[in-house]
Amino acid sequence: MKKTFKRIAMGFAAAAMVAVMAGCSSSAKAKGNNASGNTIKIGVNMELSGSVAGYGEQQKKGIELAVDKINKAGGIKVDGKKMKVKAVYRDNKSSTTGSASVAAQLVNNDKVVAVVGPATTNDSTAAIPNVTKASVAMVTPSATDAGYTMQKSGKVQPYAFRACFTNDYQAGAAARFAYTTLKSRRVAILADNSSDYGTGLAKAFKSNFKGNIVSTQYFQEGDKDFNATLTSLKGKKFDAIYAPGYYSEIGLIVKQARQMGITAPIIGSDGMGDPALAKIAGSSNATNVYYSTPFSTKSADTNSTVKTFMSDYQKKFNAEAPTFSALSYDSVYMVKAAIEKANSTNSADIAKAMGKIKNMNGVTGKMSVDSKHNPEKTVSIEQMTDGKIVKATQLSNMGR
Repeated sequence: MKKTFKRIAMGFAAAAMVAVMAGCSSSAKAKGNNASGNTIKIGVNMELSGSVAGYGEQQKKGIELAVDKINKAGGIKVDGKKMKVKAVYRDNKSSTTGSASVAAQLVNNDKVVAVVGPATTNDSTAAIPNVTKASVAMVTPSATDAGYTMQKSGKVQPYAFRACFTNDYQAGAAARFAYTTLKSRRVAILADNSSDYGTGLAKAFKSNFKGNIVSTQYFQEGDKDFNATLTSLKGKKFDAIYAPGYYSEIGLIVKQARQMGITAPIIGSDGMGDPALAKIAGSSNATNVYYSTPFSTKSADTNSTVKTFMSDYQKKFNAEAPTFSALSYDSVYMVKAAIEKANSTNSADIAKAMGKIKNMNGVTGKMSVDSKHNPEKTVSIEQMTDGKIVKATQLSNMGR
C-alpha cells in the first residue's frame, strides 16, 4: 500500500509539474493582445477635440482611407488567411491625462493589437507606460521630439514607434536649407516654448546652422499678439527668421511680420503643414514662407504611389490630402507591414517586427525603421507664395 501510495503521489506531483510548466508556457505565449475571429483591431488614440483637434481630424481621415483600402484589397494576410481591419477610435481631447487614459482603454478593454497616435509629442509620451505594460506597439504619425522613443537610460522604448522624422532631423535640414539654398548667414529664431516640439526644434536648428543666430525669442501656445517681439527683431540685421511651432501661432506671426514690413524668408517646421496657415496669415502675406515636411503634394508629379493616394483622398473627402493625413495613412501601413512580417496578430510579435521594417514604400517616402524606432526617409522643404505651395525641394539625409 505504501509503495502504491508513493507511486500515486509521484504521479500527481509529475502531473502538477507538467501543469505548472504548461501554465508558464501559456503565460509566455499570452504576452500581449491577439486578434479574435477574422478581425484585426487597431486602436486610434487621437486628438479629436481640444486645442490641436485640427491635426487629429486630418489624421483620422488618413487612417480611415488606409483601413478602407486594406479591406477592399481583402485585408491583411496572416498565416495563410486574409483578415479584415477594424479601427477603434477614441478621443484623448488633446490632453496628456486623456491620452494615458485612452491608451489604457484601448489595450485593456478593446484589446487592440496595435495603436496609431497620438498626434503630439506630449500626448504620445503620456501613453507609453500603458501600451508598454500591455506589450502593444504604438505608432505616432507626428510626435517629432527625439526623446519620444527613448528611455532615460538611453535604451529604446520597445513599444514606441513613429512615422515622422525627428525634430533633430527636420531642424537640421531646415538649417542647411537656410544656409545653402537661401544663402542666409544671419538668422533670428522665434520659437514656441510651451512644448518640447518648439524648444527641441530651436535647439537643433542652432546646433546645425553654420551662420550666426542674431536673436532667440520665445512665445507661448495661444499667444495672439507678436508685434512687440517682431518690432524688437526688426531692429536687428537678419536674412531669415526660423519660427518652429504650430500653424495657429505661426500664421499670426507671418501675418503680423508682413504687415510691419518684414519681408525676409520665414522658415518653419511640419507644424505649419495645414491649409489653415494661409487663412490665418492671409494669402498675400504667406509669401516667401518655407517649412520642412515629410510629405509634399508636389511629389505626385513623379511618384505614382503619392498620386494614387492623393486621388483616393480627393474622391473620399473632396479635399486635397494634407501632410498629417499622409503620415497617419503610412502609420496604418506600418502596422500592416509588421503584422505580415511577423505572420502573427500577437501584439508583442507585431512590435518586434515593426522594428525591422525595411524599405517600406509609403506615401511620405520609402522608409526603414532604425535602431531608435525612427523612420529613415527624405525631408521636403515646401515654399509658399500667395498662400499656395509653389515648389518643394527634397533633401536626402540632410537632418541626420
